[in-house]
Amino acid sequence: MEPPEVSVVIPLRDEAPNVLLLHEEVTAALAPLDVRYELILVDDGSEDDTSSLLMGLCSQDPHVRVIQFTRNFGQTAALAAGFDHARGRLIVTSDGDLQNDPADIPRLLSLARDYDIVCGWRKDRKDALLTRHVPSVVANWLLGLVTGSWLHDSGCSLKVFRAEVVKPLTLAPGMHRYLPALASQFGGRVTEVVVNHRVRQFGQSKYGLSRTFGVLRDIIQMRRLTRQAADPMRRMPRLYDVRQLCERGQVEESPASRERGSQGAS
Repeated sequence: MEPPEVSVVIPLRDEAPNVLLLHEEVTAALAPLDVRYELILVDDGSEDDTSSLLMGLCSQDPHVRVIQFTRNFGQTAALAAGFDHARGRLIVTSDGDLQNDPADIPRLLSLARDYDIVCGWRKDRKDALLTRHVPSVVANWLLGLVTGSWLHDSGCSLKVFRAEVVKPLTLAPGMHRYLPALASQFGGRVTEVVVNHRVRQFGQSKYGLSRTFGVLRDIIQMRRLTRQAADPMRRMPRLYDVRQLCERGQVEESPASRERGSQGAS
């Protein structure tokens, strides 16, 4: 079997009401493209029915691969696991709460023919102004000042990367927010495109205003964090543990674990 050309990596934690609709919308976006793809769904320690729903999808759809963690390790760990297991030359990231619109994925993929990193820009954001939107504007300006990576919305989950610019990264917790700046070390062609941003229909956001202070701390240390992310010799504690993998309907209990990164959810 030929490997996929596109790997879609989506972390989920307690997103049971969104799982089936997410799968439906991603499938509807990718199926008409006539491109080989895989959908890697990472269960980051869910405590609702997310896991059972994901396993059901894996048993029904050969495009679906499921990675189930032993517990909650955070979004950076979930993305790192997806990058580790991705087989496509292009890796799409998105959120699991359906605020990102999967219908935008084909447009980002078309731009990836000419760029190493394609970032979504939630120009018309549908979340809280004071606790989410304003802090994001400030953080993006500071991040551009420090790294030279000037994006309107570095924190948007909807992105496309060439595999060679994210697979080498040594990530630490919280670093998913700065993936364009980190990955640009391995490929400098970066662009962004306005994407649809939708109101969350089900569940609750995992983030609040308190996250802003952590982002500011990271930005102060960004030059050091960027060097560390690109250092292949850097040894770091385990980032995640996998309980089981599901591929083509086959479940494999796995002791495999990430040997870099740090334990603890973000």
